[in-house]
Amino acid sequence: MSEQQLYDLAPALELMAFGLLLALGPLCWVWWRNRGNGPSRRLQALCVLTLFLTFDLVLFGAFTRLTDSGLGCPDWPGCYGTFSPLAAHSQISEAQAAMPTGPVTHGKAWVEMIHRYLATTVGVLIIAMTVMSWKQAMAARRAGEPEQAQGALSPWWPSLTLVWACLQGALGAWTVTWKLFPAIVTLHLLGGTGLLALLAIPASAMSLKQAALLPALIGKRLRTALWLCLALLVLQVSLGGWVSTNYAVLACTTFPTCQGSWWPSMDFAQALQIWRPLGLLADGSHISFEALTTIHYTHRLMAYVVVLSLAGLWAAMRHAPALAKQRRMLGFFAVLQVLTGLSNVVLDWPLVAAVLHTGGAAALVTIVVWSLAVTRSDVTSHPDQETARRPA
Repeated sequence: MSEQQLYDLAPALELMAFGLLLALGPLCWVWWRNRGNGPSRRLQALCVLTLFLTFDLVLFGAFTRLTDSGLGCPDWPGCYGTFSPLAAHSQISEAQAAMPTGPVTHGKAWVEMIHRYLATTVGVLIIAMTVMSWKQAMAARRAGEPEQAQGALSPWWPSLTLVWACLQGALGAWTVTWKLFPAIVTLHLLGGTGLLALLAIPASAMSLKQAALLPALIGKRLRTALWLCLALLVLQVSLGGWVSTNYAVLACTTFPTCQGSWWPSMDFAQALQIWRPLGLLADGSHISFEALTTIHYTHRLMAYVVVLSLAGLWAAMRHAPALAKQRRMLGFFAVLQVLTGLSNVVLDWPLVAAVLHTGGAAALVTIVVWSLAVTRSDVTSHPDQETARRPA
């Protein structure tokens, strides 16, 4: 079987053209639904739609990883130097015949390429969002309205998001070419979650602007709780990614104990070796089961802290009527995370629960960022009391 080069840019233009074609659907839908509205309303709709499709992309990325399809096409950005698995049929068939349950099969190749198609589509939408925001800002400045040019959405936010999306694409390429290197795959997962957070900020800002509202004023204590929970969630997502990318989910198959013990045999030195190949240590030896147990159990112990923190935040948010919707969603996804986390352990890592667990974590981060984006700290009021929303 011939060796395939890791980077083959031959299909890059075709892939970009196909992403543009796919993105025309959402773009046309935004323009058609808002044909009687101004450019700000269209930009707001595009921000929200891009956020929604990026969340779908994160879910499909989890599905790609959990079905072992990350190497379904062993090169990047195409598949055996082609735009589609159809054109690479003979190469995929050869690889599948050599290893019927290996990383390259027809099904896995399609899963991997669909993920790349979706990622390209989201990239085009982020480019469109960036161009629209800069056009609106420059038009307002030319009209002599510099403050309105900034408006509720600074064009620097979409620009930062675009840069982040490019870095996320690079991590996706390295995920393939570095053969599922755990640190790279974990960073790719964090990058997807970060992209959702960045998109939630302009979407929230534009929604407030369309409703002619300023951010709600809440107590400093609640704002601090939001920031604390966000930090804990990011840490927990990192630990969860480290569990998944090291395939350590089944190191503990019982709950609440692990391997029949409240403190199983663990090896923190190996578990904390970050820069190493999949399944191996830096010296080339195989990672021990005790290290995999450490990776799993650390994530589980941290989960107790995160759940308690989210429960406290949920209770504190009852004093903020402007965050009623976010509070309901926070409660729902927190419960979903607990249930899917338990399912992964006691039901032998079912695919649906595993995908939902990734999606739930991404949703919780997005909800907390959303809550921060639509509020400001009120230093004059009682720490737990929200003041009335003011019209913009």
